[in-house]
Amino acid sequence: MSKKVLMVVTNHAKITEDTPTGIWLSEFGEAYNEFKNHGYEVTVASPSGGESPVDPNSVSEDEPQEILNTKPHLENTIPISEVTAEDFDAIFLPGGHGTMFDFPDNEKLQKLLRSFYESDKVVAAVCHGPSGLVGATLSNGEPLVKGKRVSAFTDAEEVETTLDKHMPFLLESKLNELGATVLTGEKWATHHEVDGNLITGQNPQSTEVVAKEVVKHLG
Repeated sequence: MSKKVLMVVTNHAKITEDTPTGIWLSEFGEAYNEFKNHGYEVTVASPSGGESPVDPNSVSEDEPQEILNTKPHLENTIPISEVTAEDFDAIFLPGGHGTMFDFPDNEKLQKLLRSFYESDKVVAAVCHGPSGLVGATLSNGEPLVKGKRVSAFTDAEEVETTLDKHMPFLLESKLNELGATVLTGEKWATHHEVDGNLITGQNPQSTEVVAKEVVKHLG
């Protein structure tokens, strides 16, 4: 039986009228390819289904073709209301600033994350993807991240993007407020944390190591 991974991506396309956003393509593409290379079945879902917009800043002139080749999988995602944790072995949340707007308050995503986590299944997220963990609680009402070691896009990195003033909150600060122990590496350097089945990475540079860690956990 091949392993099944649910990737949940953003639908949010704009930060301001003049500032497009969406998913950070390499965070989706690198993880997607890693899972497919191991023969996993990958399902791509999003809060409302349909298109997951790609942040234009995430597609450079020399973007590797194998990353560009994953773009079609973002064109017609299924709504998360149509998926259940029972059908998958792991959930993976790639980032992009779009996630900061449609992940934190999405009740269906919160329930999915709780269900994966409390079934001892892998919960993984990278960069801004951990914004999905912000509203997630366990059955006892405690934040899912409370007392856990996590990594996520840092406040210092956010300030460097100059988008910090447009964000609903700063992700590193918010996770700390929820009682997580946020551990960070250098800015724009690979850093990830593993706490049981919770696997998180700091920034786009950390995507591959997080995806490989998911593979390792799925054995």
